[in-house]
Amino acid sequence: MTQLLRVQNFTVSSDGFGAGEHQSLERPFGDADPGELFTWAGATASWPMRTDPGGSRGLDDYFTRDFTRNIGAEIMGRNKFGPQRGPWQDYEWRGWWGDEPPFHTPVFVMTHHPRPSFTLSDTTFHFVDDAPATVLERAREAARGKDVRLGGGATTIREFLDADLVDTLHVVVSPVELGAGSRLWESPDELRDRFHLDVVPSPSGVTHHLFWRN
Repeated sequence: MTQLLRVQNFTVSSDGFGAGEHQSLERPFGDADPGELFTWAGATASWPMRTDPGGSRGLDDYFTRDFTRNIGAEIMGRNKFGPQRGPWQDYEWRGWWGDEPPFHTPVFVMTHHPRPSFTLSDTTFHFVDDAPATVLERAREAARGKDVRLGGGATTIREFLDADLVDTLHVVVSPVELGAGSRLWESPDELRDRFHLDVVPSPSGVTHHLFWRN
């Protein structure tokens, strides 16, 4: 069975940015307000951080539920792991995710400054300085037959797209304009030469873009 490399639930602004400028520990999405970008997911019944009962059902909830289906490993860029740049200053700081990261799989963090792997709960983080194809090969081996999720950010997704390694993408376009930041695309039409595209509007106001290889 083919192991797919999947982008899932990756949310961008209406002008194609996955995060704003000036990211920091206090503001992981920089000038972007994650509450605005991810309102669609946070309102669903299946949102994993939900602390109260209720939430919406329907299209958005379907994608939220689907996030972990058949995923055996994740690849992310260093900026998704944390805000530090250059050589690691503090090995004690172990990412945005707290003691119970939401991945529950091996995670491969792409960085020019590798550091020792470590485990939090059932998630092990590996830090790799390799080409996208090599990282994907390692992630597929760790996934043990399941698919690999490409978690972002936008720059990392573009690296894998440019290397022609992505099999499917689900990108959520939020009706928020950022103007600058980490850009995924100028227009989703940029990918039509390699992917089929279905565009599905949601009652929540976002638009789901579903790509799969030609």
